[in-house]
Amino acid sequence: MAKFVVTPSSEKQRAAWTGGGIPEVERVRPGLWSIPVPIPINPLRYVLVYALELADGVAIIDAGWDTDEAYEALTAGLGVAGYTIADVRAVLVTHIHPDHYGLAGRVREASGAWIGLHPADAGLLRERYDEEFIDALVAKERAQLLRCGVPASTVDELAGASMMIRTFVTMAAPDRLIEDGDRLDLSGWDLRAVWTPGHSPGHLCFAEPSRKLLFTGDHVLPRITSAVAVHPQSAPNPLADYLDALAALRAFDVEEVLPAHEYRFLELAGRVDYVMEHHRERLAEIEEVVSGTDGVTCWDVATKLTWSRPWESIPSFMRRAAGNETLAHLVWLESRGRARRLPGEPELWTRAVNRS
Repeated sequence: MAKFVVTPSSEKQRAAWTGGGIPEVERVRPGLWSIPVPIPINPLRYVLVYALELADGVAIIDAGWDTDEAYEALTAGLGVAGYTIADVRAVLVTHIHPDHYGLAGRVREASGAWIGLHPADAGLLRERYDEEFIDALVAKERAQLLRCGVPASTVDELAGASMMIRTFVTMAAPDRLIEDGDRLDLSGWDLRAVWTPGHSPGHLCFAEPSRKLLFTGDHVLPRITSAVAVHPQSAPNPLADYLDALAALRAFDVEEVLPAHEYRFLELAGRVDYVMEHHRERLAEIEEVVSGTDGVTCWDVATKLTWSRPWESIPSFMRRAAGNETLAHLVWLESRGRARRLPGEPELWTRAVNRS
């Protein structure tokens, strides 16, 4: 696949990303600010929080991880824009992953802001972050890993691999549920919610048609592809959801894309086309692997695919993510009659019946 490179709309942000640093707070345009908030122990390094000026304060899109460093960075960034945490009136959360949702509760405690979240993600909060439910969630993850053929010697390590990131979240139930197509009541803005499931069941983008802006969260990023995986809290076929949402988003009349990571860019349609082609190629690669066997586990399929580094050098947590992403592609192939699942523990995957 020929590489498609987007045009950054902030050369300073792109330079900071490629240089391994964190960009400065930027005034994107009148009334709109980009505030980088650091993410601990994560190769993405920071999340871009967007502050929208209102008549009586600001609304922010996403918030960052719940660490003192992140809170101080958010506070300092708002200060550059001329505001304080107390001026935040709303926290619009694109999805419930810690780098987007983690600080929302702390911001609400300091400002009285309302928190908005899509109902599909809101319904997952307690199971994901409430101590009462964690053991059950880990047990579900462990059962899936065994079905996928993860070696017994590593399954317990992988099942609990993401538990440490729960410490970067202040549990906070949303004050408002934001549905697809909702117009947000934010003075001076014509902000519309766009439900884009896949990366999470309730992932939201926010369109501003009068300014031709699209805030894409993790759904569309300028350089990397969003992780779409099957796991205990995912939809049954998250890749189908993701690709459908991506295709719908392509039709938007957008001049600038404002993602949650890396840097802002210009070509929405070109980037969408590239990401969709990436998934078509990945699906074909996986279909070829399973068609060449009488039955192979999801985990074994993952070890045979092309990744950004050799499988042996991928850390265990990232191997779990790679396996879950592979499963999402297998499920999509199964739904299209291009692969079939042989029940058991572990499950095996093979060529579709009557498919040459």
